[in-house]
Amino acid sequence: MSGLTARVRTAEGWPVADAVLTVTDMTGRQLARALADDTGSVRTDPLPPGVHTAVLTAVGFEPMAQIANISAAGAGALGELVLTPVATAISTPPPGPWTIDPAHSTVIATARHLGIASIKARFAEVSGRLDIAEPFERSTGYAEIKAAGIDTGIAMRDNHLRSPEFLDVDTYPVISFTGNGLRRTGSDTWVMPGELALHGQRRPVELDLTYGGFGADPWGGVRAAFHAETQLHRNDFAIDYNAVVRAGVAAIGTTVKIELDIEVVQGEQQPAL
Repeated sequence: MSGLTARVRTAEGWPVADAVLTVTDMTGRQLARALADDTGSVRTDPLPPGVHTAVLTAVGFEPMAQIANISAAGAGALGELVLTPVATAISTPPPGPWTIDPAHSTVIATARHLGIASIKARFAEVSGRLDIAEPFERSTGYAEIKAAGIDTGIAMRDNHLRSPEFLDVDTYPVISFTGNGLRRTGSDTWVMPGELALHGQRRPVELDLTYGGFGADPWGGVRAAFHAETQLHRNDFAIDYNAVVRAGVAAIGTTVKIELDIEVVQGEQQPAL
């Protein structure tokens, strides 16, 4: 079949149904208009050969313009197109201290295994605070994780990871991050540069933050939510590869992905629940 085709997606991979594909020639005259179906696929009727302009629009998304090269058969393909949500004003948390709620916060470390699978470790004990400033970009944060709380689901491996051959939790019981300031990267995303202390080493690290909003909770408090990610290299923190092998996780990658889902409660005190 001829015509111009495209697949319309969000950055998360979801199809954008009812996106409108409009094609014009170089004088601005409209040549075709078509709607995307529930799968995000869209196709126009056959088009005149040549170079045209294709414009994608959808409610809640920024418009996108592309050059469309149409063959002598009246066909062309734009491939997969990712639409960006319209930037909206995000209401950031009120200034002041916010305390991490350990019961509703998680830290996950993921490493590749044999290049085809993943090993995940959860750290069960996290605490700390955010000091929200005005403007928001001047905010600072501190988080600490009890190294002994590592949990991969296998007790023997966890005990070995806690030993002096690996994390050495008796000597270095706390993993900490101190963040200083924020750089906006999107409508609800920021980067927080800071310093990570792990296994006796201190290194600069940047957290990619996504802000989930804030609001009242059922227990009379006010909460805000953040998702944070970064990548670490084991060699930067003097973690010996041979110790990793002896711990039973041989052939894992040297890069470890860290993900934090954090809830903070307004005020200085730990929440009751």
